[in-house]
Amino acid sequence: MDNIILIFVCMILGFLLKRNAAFPSLSYKTLNQFVIYISLPAVALYYIPKLEISSKLLYPLGIAWLGFLLSYLFFTGFSKVFGWSKKLTGCLIIVAGLGNTSFVGFPVIEAVYGKQALETAVIVDQPGSFVVVSTLAILIATMYSRNTTSSSAILKKILLFPPFIAFIVACFLNLSQIDFPEALQSVFQRLGSTVTPIALVSVGMQLEFDSKSKHWKFLTLGLLFKLFITPAFFYLLYVVILKGNGLEVQVSLLESAMAPMITGAIVASNYGLKPKLANMMIGFGIPLSFLTLGFWYFVLR
Repeated sequence: MDNIILIFVCMILGFLLKRNAAFPSLSYKTLNQFVIYISLPAVALYYIPKLEISSKLLYPLGIAWLGFLLSYLFFTGFSKVFGWSKKLTGCLIIVAGLGNTSFVGFPVIEAVYGKQALETAVIVDQPGSFVVVSTLAILIATMYSRNTTSSSAILKKILLFPPFIAFIVACFLNLSQIDFPEALQSVFQRLGSTVTPIALVSVGMQLEFDSKSKHWKFLTLGLLFKLFITPAFFYLLYVVILKGNGLEVQVSLLESAMAPMITGAIVASNYGLKPKLANMMIGFGIPLSFLTLGFWYFVLR
């Protein structure tokens, strides 16, 4: 419950701070950079060396990777039909294609299925959502942020993305069955815990409630995709087609119905992909998801 309260407190604080003259109008950009250069790499270095690689990864892994591919196909199709700009298309692909599988996902999963379900939730989040935002999301952000980008420039962006560098180091440690000393692990854990509060304050600083905004119809479509179409797709694939059942499948499906990922909005904002829309999807998506998650929980029972 305290995690849920923290979400709203941080967004409200950010919304209020942007009206304080002590904070420059672009303060949120500094917060975004802190998340990308410090918080996210710390998350990778703490969690990934501890992951146990097994066949149990398949269902939860598919949530982030297949979900992002579905988002790409869905919004690219709409873009071609309606002639959307590259920035709008890129924003929707990234933000609607990634779920908040950790900060919102972990407490919800624990509350519904118990602590034993967190093992599956971590797999959805770490080798799933975290790696996708560090690789595919950066690829899309780079491709859609400007008209022409060379392959070498795109590759450079990915390889030099701090969370990706940390991910490669962490994977090497995992494969070598080595972890950092406990004191250093504690440091990474504490730094990693700053992701959500700092990112949410940043989101709050960028939130604007403009009833005449042209973003409302895209916000509606983005949230419809993330909160209903994505979990419906995985229910059809995992339960109806693959005949999956059990705790791992249920946890994976409920994680697919989570609100948009905060870090995805940070990436879209940093690359100039409709920052206002990206942050509206977080600001409205998280509260709304608590209602839609109830619906999917009863579907899965």
